[in-house]
Amino acid sequence: MTSKKVVELFYDVVSPYSWLGFEIICRYRNVWNINLKFRPAFLGGIMQGAGNKPPGLVPNKFAYMTKDLHRLANYFSVPLHPPADPFEVMFQKGTLSAMRFVTAVQHMETDGDKQVEQVSRELWRRIWSEDKDVTKPECFSEAAKKAGLSDDEIEKALELSTSQEIKDKLKRSTEEALNYGAFGFPMLICHVDGKPEMFFGSDRFELMANCIGEKWLGPNPDRSASRL
Repeated sequence: MTSKKVVELFYDVVSPYSWLGFEIICRYRNVWNINLKFRPAFLGGIMQGAGNKPPGLVPNKFAYMTKDLHRLANYFSVPLHPPADPFEVMFQKGTLSAMRFVTAVQHMETDGDKQVEQVSRELWRRIWSEDKDVTKPECFSEAAKKAGLSDDEIEKALELSTSQEIKDKLKRSTEEALNYGAFGFPMLICHVDGKPEMFFGSDRFELMANCIGEKWLGPNPDRSASRL
């Protein structure tokens, strides 16, 4: 078997499209011959650094996005339900503290990436399925508890998330995304023949599969494979 291709996923839990992309690539990590690396970053820094405007600030784009997310949630089998006030969630509250917490969890994890995967998922679920807050320490604690972290691990991650070390680590990840050419999330970087290939959005998996020499089996590859 050829060596696994490294695939980096840059994401922020403020982005519903990132949740969709996250779940799909997680389903394919054991189907495709890839080494998946989670790269939590700050979308606000990406938008500012790239000079981009969030789709939610363009009325026609926002109207389309609302319908689009409903269709995509059904297609991808992800329990995504927009919060009552998406503007407040995305532009007033934001997720800088949440992404620092995710970064702290990843920094602490020494055996694999299961904890950062589960914590990220639970934070997305809070925002984009349960319409709950993700700005306070108690919110992070609840999400981490559901993700399977112990009380000691949660306490340590909360303390670490406010440290300069973690703030700098999240900033570096965001800067690396910008250096790859990021202008939004999710962003996937496939390392092919020594070169990074960038794919933006949650609807580029068929093209990405072609790029890395794999097959796209739809949003639920396990079900598709069982029918072959």
